[in-house]
Amino acid sequence: MATMLLPNSRTEPDGSAVIRVLGYNIRSMRDDTDALARVISACEPDLVLVQEAPRFFRWRKKLARLAAASGLVMLTGGATAAGPAILCSLRATVERTEDVLLPLTPGLHRRGLATAVVRFGGARFGVLSFHLSLAEEERYAQGGMLLDRLAGMGVEHAVAGGDLNERPEGRTFTRLADHLRDCWATAPRGAEYTFSPTDPRRRIDAIFATRGIEILGCGVPLPSRGGDLQGHPAVSERDLRAATDHLPVLAALRVPSA
Repeated sequence: MATMLLPNSRTEPDGSAVIRVLGYNIRSMRDDTDALARVISACEPDLVLVQEAPRFFRWRKKLARLAAASGLVMLTGGATAAGPAILCSLRATVERTEDVLLPLTPGLHRRGLATAVVRFGGARFGVLSFHLSLAEEERYAQGGMLLDRLAGMGVEHAVAGGDLNERPEGRTFTRLADHLRDCWATAPRGAEYTFSPTDPRRRIDAIFATRGIEILGCGVPLPSRGGDLQGHPAVSERDLRAATDHLPVLAALRVPSA
């Protein structure tokens, strides 16, 4: 499903903020990093909720280079959150950040959360990037920890996005959607499926928002075809396929003034 382009970022006269949030699993930047930066830049995000950020040798430098190439700055996360990270535009005023490592299950990959509290204009809200387990029971427990972390951030409004490793009918996806608003399900604007770029058949990546946030639209940003206005004119299908093994999710949200 592809419809009109999402609204541009702006601050409203009442202090509320329209922001663009991009969720993206970047597979440790092991693919075409130039294409990755072009996709991110084309989406013009205020916040990028990254999964599988580089975690090893010179990981900070690699993530900072991606941010700079995309016209953004590194906010928090990476190896210190076991993969999730947050990038932001210079529109953001950062109040605080915290990277959280989740309990380790022996034999499974360590997971974590990258979190921040930011302001855009008069809007103050929490941001959380996550990448949940491949193991069903651990994933469900991590979903509960994610919700607990959001509740403990001391903010009225929050946005969370990431790779759930699960479809919407799964227990953990349903658990999050019962407490938060699934942005694509609420206001679909763009394609649904995020995996894989060459043959997208599954929606395993999503952006969620608390109920006070207005969801203006959300979906995978598709390239324009045939000169119509249904896609995103700055996004290239070649870049989407070359950048990483997931498709991004882009949401436009209006966050009320604090």
